[in-house]
Amino acid sequence: MLMKSFHDLRVWNDSVEFATAVYRVTEAFPPHEQFGLTAQVRRAAVSIASNIAEGQGRMTSGEWLQFLGHSRGSLFEAETQLIIAARLGMLQSSEFEQLDAKAERIGLGLTGLINWVSTRAEPTVHRPQPKTKNQKPKTVQTTGNGKRTTT
Repeated sequence: MLMKSFHDLRVWNDSVEFATAVYRVTEAFPPHEQFGLTAQVRRAAVSIASNIAEGQGRMTSGEWLQFLGHSRGSLFEAETQLIIAARLGMLQSSEFEQLDAKAERIGLGLTGLINWVSTRAEPTVHRPQPKTKNQKPKTVQTTGNGKRTTT
């Protein structure tokens, strides 16, 4: 997988398309939901693509994986909020089904990308702290009254 930018990722493009579709369908949500479910589902949908992009811009594979995890969480959050909106009658079943299919495709894409990045992750190196000459190990003791002393 040769990639110069997050723009090259199908899952990022699918996520941008999903966020755009969420914005369009939520325009018809009731005005009293403007700062409730409308804002929440929009924020979650935008966060999916944003975290993919931000993670790809980080310095290590481990950091990228962390942001891909955030993206996956945002996807699940958006899916949950869309289910709630559908059950409240704010979405037509055809709208929900289209968004749900897009979300499923994004979920599969994220899983594939997470697996790909995981196989290329840098190994974690644990380096022991250097000891200075004549350094004695510290001992922590607990006295009868529960106080700790270091020797």
